Parts: sequence; structure tokens; C-alpha cells
Amino acid sequence: MVMEPSTEQHLIEAVKTGDRGALGRLLSEYQYRIYNVVLRMVRHRDDAADVTQEVMLKIVEHIDEFQGRSHITTWMIRIAMNLAISHLRQGRVRAALSLNGMGTDQGSSGGNVDRHRSLVSHIPDHRELRPDLGVEQKESIALLHRALAKIDIDFKAVLVLRDIDQMDYQQVAEVLDVPVGTVKSRLFRARLALRQQMIRLT
Repeated sequence: MVMEPSTEQHLIEAVKTGDRGALGRLLSEYQYRIYNVVLRMVRHRDDAADVTQEVMLKIVEHIDEFQGRSHITTWMIRIAMNLAISHLRQGRVRAALSLNGMGTDQGSSGGNVDRHRSLVSHIPDHRELRPDLGVEQKESIALLHRALAKIDIDFKAVLVLRDIDQMDYQQVAEVLDVPVGTVKSRLFRARLALRQQMIRLT
């Protein structure tokens, strides 16, 4: 259930006055979403848990700086995405996330991009595939995870925010601190790169 704006604002103001109960409620409201965004980026549970803990600490440390110019969710996800990207770029991930195969492949047509977008938007954690899923569907999801791990970090970020977390273009732009036009063009190229990686992996 989405928190009502009035309730959310009340919590934020209470947190700023040092209300620890309000802080706990605010964090618990968003921690699962934050964890999921981080997990899609770093892929491994232990890494995601560590980064999410960093995110929570950052939120606590900087909540007084939140001025309400954007939605609190956007502000929190921006912190989460920045730390996840930093984590990846510092190479603190497991060997399985070696970025040797990542790239911005060129020359692909736009065919089937929407189909792959649809698949990405429903991608679950590959360690939590439901037993009722068919073999073919499980294989497709596993393939998507492998392909997502290989594309450029900037491409991965825009896919996670737009196609998986379902943020709108303006929210994605605010999280990544880029113009909306950049989000749209990057997203198009990201979907092409994902499709090409999937083809290479099959």
C-alpha cells in the first residue's frame, strides 16, 4: 500500500524533529523497494544487503537536507542508485559479476525491443523462481538476469528504474540527474543492448 502524501509529509517532519519512531516507520515503508532496486543492480543478495544498509544510513544522515522538491521516494532511490553504481564501479562485487562482456553493442535493429521490455518488467530474483513456472519461462528469466548483468552500468540503471521499478521518465531523470531526453535515448539503446546480449547468450 502506498503511503498517503499527508501521512508521508507528517512522518518526514517528525523525523526532522528527532522522532525515532517516525524514522523507523519511514525506513520500513521504503526499505523493500530500495533493496529490490539495489539487488537488480548488484545482483547478489549479500552485496545488496550491504549497499541497502549504506543507503539507510545515508538517508538517516541526510534527511534534514530533504527539501521536498522531489518525491521522497525519488530522493531515496537516487541515494540507492548512486551507491549501487559506486559499488559496481569500485569492483566490490563477486567474480560472477565480471564486466568483461559488457558493452554498448552497435548495429542492432529495433525489432522485438518492446517484447524484451515486457520480459524485463516482470523479472524476479533468479533465486526465487516460483515452482509453478514452466521450464521455458524459468530459462527466459535466467537468461534475462545474465544479459542484464553484462550491459553497461548506465544502461542497466535506466532499465532498472524505468522497466523494472516502473518510475516515470521525469522520476528517472531526477534519480540519474540527466534530462528526460537523455533518459529516453539511453533507454532505447539499453533495450537494444539487452536484446543483443540475450542473442549472444543463446
